[in-house]
Amino acid sequence: MSQTALTSKRDPFRWLKVSIAFLSAIAFLFPIVWMFFVSMKPEGTAASSAIDWFLPPYTFSNYINIIAGSDVFLWIWNSFFVGAVTTLLTLVLTSMAAFAFSKMRFRYRKALYLFFLAGLMVPGEAMIIPLYEIVGSMGLLDTYAGLILPGIAAPLGVIILKSFFDGVPNELIESARLDGCSDFRLYWSIVLPLAKAAVAAVGILTFIGSWNNFLWPYLAIISESLYTLPVGIPMFNSNYSETYILPMTVNAIASLPVIIAFLFFEKQIVKGVSFSGIKG
Repeated sequence: MSQTALTSKRDPFRWLKVSIAFLSAIAFLFPIVWMFFVSMKPEGTAASSAIDWFLPPYTFSNYINIIAGSDVFLWIWNSFFVGAVTTLLTLVLTSMAAFAFSKMRFRYRKALYLFFLAGLMVPGEAMIIPLYEIVGSMGLLDTYAGLILPGIAAPLGVIILKSFFDGVPNELIESARLDGCSDFRLYWSIVLPLAKAAVAAVGILTFIGSWNNFLWPYLAIISESLYTLPVGIPMFNSNYSETYILPMTVNAIASLPVIIAFLFFEKQIVKGVSFSGIKG
């Protein structure tokens, strides 16, 4: 008897679960499919019913006009650059801090860790005004540094990585120290390679958070050349508030890199996000 047949007998509600999953997938995919169909309609098209958006005629001229007449690719580059640099710096700092809290002994270690935990209780919106004043006093407003540096303070990343590092046997650490291994060598050559799943989780969460961040870039950036996608798209859409076609086209172009990235890194993204809810 096949494994599928055995599973079906053991779980009488499997068909119901599959049906719910299939309907949920359709519900999530429908807005994306609708967006791409609308983006291929001729500019100025009026629809008397929802089904009209899926019927011909179709055209790719909207994509050509958007690429030639907007800065959508610049916004994508800015979002990617800010997200990549923020993620890299966050991983370096959070992994070092987590290693120190987990495997090093120093005065006030527990008190400092509680300070990191307390950081999770403060909503980000409550820190916007003091953060704006600090960044402004440093002369970093309207710069890449002003977008990146505030995002690398990630107490959640420290907590996730520390939870994993705590699972690395202390006997292994002590044996390496007896062999003359320095703290940095312990961190780089022993603990960090064992924490690939945790590092992937923190990296994915950090990049997604940076990519989707709207409030801070909206406040910190004035120059259009530094707009990220969450800021640039609403600015573009506000100029075409009476139409669907061009706003949907620019949203479709902006969505393509994320969709392609998800198709290539689906397993890593799912594992990383699911791991973030598991303590090591």
